[in-house]
Amino acid sequence: MDLKGKVVLITGASSGFGMDAARLFAEEGCSVVLAARRIDRLQELAASIQAAGGEAFAVPVDVANREEVEIMVETVLDLYERIDILFNNAGFGRLAWHENMSSARDIDTQLDVNLHGVIQVTHAVLPGMLKRRSGHIINMSSVAGWIAPPTYTIYSASKFGVRGFTDALRREVQPFGVDVSGIYPGPAKTEFGQHTGNHPMKKSALRRYFRSMTSEEVAERVVELARRPRRAVIMPWYYHIAIWADWYMPWFVDWVTMSVLTKKRNSYK
Repeated sequence: MDLKGKVVLITGASSGFGMDAARLFAEEGCSVVLAARRIDRLQELAASIQAAGGEAFAVPVDVANREEVEIMVETVLDLYERIDILFNNAGFGRLAWHENMSSARDIDTQLDVNLHGVIQVTHAVLPGMLKRRSGHIINMSSVAGWIAPPTYTIYSASKFGVRGFTDALRREVQPFGVDVSGIYPGPAKTEFGQHTGNHPMKKSALRRYFRSMTSEEVAERVVELARRPRRAVIMPWYYHIAIWADWYMPWFVDWVTMSVLTKKRNSYK
């Protein structure tokens, strides 16, 4: 697919994957709509894209707020009359033992942003795509949406939900010209890690053996996915092996995670 001239709406565009994807989509000749809560960051990004010759527009939104989502989509449609590509990227994670999580901040907010936000933004954008019989929805999930690690109970639940939503929606709308894709990255060096908390599990032994990707690597795959729609992208490649093991040898994955990670539970508290 030639991306030039496409209108791309990106949530969570103020940092990380969303910010880098915005720059790359703009370089492809897309009109990029930047959506997030931090309008100052969005305006800086829009200005830098425009200075480089691209087209970008910033709109503030909290994806957990249904009214703000509807206003955002109406604003984009008033300006561009359509949304060709939706990149549902907004999300965050909290790393903690489940009993130590705050019900409001760590549980409700994660589910509201990571899962309900994806569903509500898609719900607002989808009718226009179906009417035109054209569009592509790309949902940012995580490898944690395939394999559930300890201390990521709520984050993993939200990302499993995104995967289920993505697969079900694809089977609903693809016959009518709308592609739906999921992208499932492993650890990456972004601002995301600054908000997961200071739990010692972040320095666990397993992390020594897995390289963290850069934000740009993931963003490049997002743009590639927009150009050549696929059902799912899991990255890096070796997580396919881990997912296979979790499906066909769950006892082994349980033993590894509980022996290497959970066994030292008391020392982590």
